[in-house]
Amino acid sequence: MTSIEPRAGTLRPPWPFTGRDEELELVRHCLAAGRPGIVVTGPAGCGRSRLALEAVGGAECARVAGAPGPAGVRDLPFAAFAHLLPEDVTLHRAVRLLSAVRLLVVDDAHLLDDASAALLHQLAVQGRTRLLVLVTDGAPTPAAVSRLWTGELLPRLALRPLPREETAQLLTGGAGGPVEPLAAHRLHRLCRGDLRLLRDLLDAVRGERRLPGRDANGDAWEWRGPLPLTPALRERAAAVLARPCPDERDTLERLAFAEPLPLPTDSLDLRILERLEADGLLDVVDGTAVRLAHPLHGPALRAAAGPLRARRLSGARPPTAPALAAEAAGLARRIDRVDVRATPTPVGEWLLAEGEPVPPWYAAVRARFSRLRGELREAAAWAREGLAADPYDPACRIERALAAAQSGETGELIDPLAAHPGTAPWPPAARGDLGTAQKALPLPDAPPAAVSAAGQAGPGTVPKALGSPDAPAAAASVPGACPDTVSEAVASAGARAGAASARGHASADTASKAREPVHLHFTTPSLSSRPGPGTAPPRAVRPAAEGGGPHSAGACAPDDPYTVYDAVRLGVPERAARVLPPGGVLARHAHALARADGPALDAVAAELEERGLLLFAAEAHAQAARVHRDAGAARTARTRAAALARRCQGARTPALAGLVLGELTARQRQIVTLAAAGLSNRQIAERLTLSVRTVGNHLYGAYARLGAGDRGSLPWLVELPDGQPA
Repeated sequence: MTSIEPRAGTLRPPWPFTGRDEELELVRHCLAAGRPGIVVTGPAGCGRSRLALEAVGGAECARVAGAPGPAGVRDLPFAAFAHLLPEDVTLHRAVRLLSAVRLLVVDDAHLLDDASAALLHQLAVQGRTRLLVLVTDGAPTPAAVSRLWTGELLPRLALRPLPREETAQLLTGGAGGPVEPLAAHRLHRLCRGDLRLLRDLLDAVRGERRLPGRDANGDAWEWRGPLPLTPALRERAAAVLARPCPDERDTLERLAFAEPLPLPTDSLDLRILERLEADGLLDVVDGTAVRLAHPLHGPALRAAAGPLRARRLSGARPPTAPALAAEAAGLARRIDRVDVRATPTPVGEWLLAEGEPVPPWYAAVRARFSRLRGELREAAAWAREGLAADPYDPACRIERALAAAQSGETGELIDPLAAHPGTAPWPPAARGDLGTAQKALPLPDAPPAAVSAAGQAGPGTVPKALGSPDAPAAAASVPGACPDTVSEAVASAGARAGAASARGHASADTASKAREPVHLHFTTPSLSSRPGPGTAPPRAVRPAAEGGGPHSAGACAPDDPYTVYDAVRLGVPERAARVLPPGGVLARHAHALARADGPALDAVAAELEERGLLLFAAEAHAQAARVHRDAGAARTARTRAAALARRCQGARTPALAGLVLGELTARQRQIVTLAAAGLSNRQIAERLTLSVRTVGNHLYGAYARLGAGDRGSLPWLVELPDGQPA
């Protein structure tokens, strides 16, 4: 007798079910007695099968699945139902036999043969068997199957890729601990919502010991450097790695080694590009350049290239320094316009992925952009990247401290904030001393000059940049300049500054020498780590409304709109309403809160969410919940505030304190309130006459809904029994 031992890691336990609670409840509702069932569609690897498994649970059901294969196999009648039906069965008899089945789960229904598809359609028409049908988006589907939802026989649930926040939670279970935010973002970007690919990626980096230890704080796994090309990932990238035509493979490799910048189409063979575009392997950028379509293909092609070929192709990469400066200027313009919706930043992410030093001036911009979006852990991670290149960079220190304070941390990490008027309110706010925080608010007597109408500037307007006229972002000082013009000016100035490095990063020494105490917002040192002979480092450049260090008028300045807006966030809207530029969304938030106008606060919150300011939107909804006179409107505002707060990576601000989350069940709310008051699980169990295990299960479910990591965060989210916020 011969037995085969599975290789370690071959049989992998399933990851925890994460991020589909609402979809799970919907599917279970549609599978309840008296209901016809549901069709679940979505891209490959999005978790349809796992959702079905969780929805069905231990219920009695029959399962069938379409099978891929040549046309001869797929044309076999009732091939998918072969284990449920006798041989040579007719469609009429098959319908009668399966009518006794209470629940039928059909996986990969797009692969069903025509007879099986017709049988499935007839079962739906008959309505006696509840159906759970799973279909992959974009795949050719039999008309009888697609007719299930187009003909309104069954409702359809279209699954979207798992959001980045839920993907990070999933990675925590897979990696055996939290994954550093920038590494989690990179994995999420590479997998593009395919959870099976996500697991292959995590196995690859862990198998190659690319997650060897913790980050600088010792609390999360990090990943820097190239992608390990394992057999599983090689199979995933077979579309480019196994391309038979040498000319096509050469074009794909040139595109891979040109990343993060696209290549102009006139430098490549147009006929080859047309074939690759038809196969979905490349994307056209602005009609004049091309890049690889899937983010996994570039790392896979680079990993598969030999050392000599990689050296030759890497040397042909265009300089990335001007593009990095233009990327930072674009983010600064978005901050100025109070519009921080997600935008592609391929150059900065490429530097990070390749393990190259990230210039502090760029890291500070990315940190502030992420912080305004409510991505506090990511903001802190970008600030740490900048501090790795220059441990004393003031802008990165401030951004790291602000992210920590708005996450509720009270240790020495937030101490730098106390020394600067613009950030002094946040240390007492983090400690829960709202009165001291309000007294520390610095508010100017005149409207801020940096932004004339916060949130109202059109897409073609760029705020004036103060500072040296020969600095890379000096083009932003031209009234009415369009972003493309500014980007070109930044790129041109970067080239003149001596951008000779293919990697496009600035050394810490150059960054330190380039900073000057200019009253602007982010420092742009030399765009090359090796300036050319006779080239002096450019002067400090800080586009308006971008956060700067303690010696600038950036995030610390009393006249910065976001600094003034802190008064609204800390509960003193009257002081900000007369100072913020009129007409902007920030000013409207101040006026609505000063009037205690619940509907107006909800409207402002919706606009803030649309602009990408998720934390501000959550705070506005939480404030609306407290002033609404209608109980239903208050519950809706609380629910929206809770949903947004969960997406803000552990945010704990005074506006969110005391927020009663209506999504919790009555028992969960009761247990969470006692836990927030300091009772242990055993004490709660004794008081409520429950088992300790039941209390723990309720707390675990509440943590998932609250976005809390442990009971230490509960006082920020729950009102204590005496009605006073913790």
